[in-house]
Amino acid sequence: MESDSAISALSALAQATRLDVFRLLVRHEPDGMAAGDIARQLDVPQNTMSAHLGILSRASLVRSERRSRSIIYRADLDGLRALTLFLVKDCCAGNAALCAPLVAELTPCC
Repeated sequence: MESDSAISALSALAQATRLDVFRLLVRHEPDGMAAGDIARQLDVPQNTMSAHLGILSRASLVRSERRSRSIIYRADLDGLRALTLFLVKDCCAGNAALCAPLVAELTPCC
């Protein structure tokens, strides 16, 4: 992950509604939720929710797929994993052993 991508993702999550959206979508993995359902559950106007979802999508934190007439949004856990790895990869003043357990958990097995 590049610094610009990390900044985009962190900026997207640095807003209360978008953070709530992301946390809601994580709770609804792997099925995801329709945009209208997300807006209703968080009591946000649908056009506003659309803008928030667009920002999260461009930050690689949510994915969308069309199912019939609905667009279903899901948390992009790979994007979150990449962001977290970017943040901790060079941690602990060069003593990688301190962060090794966290990095090992975040690194895909295959």
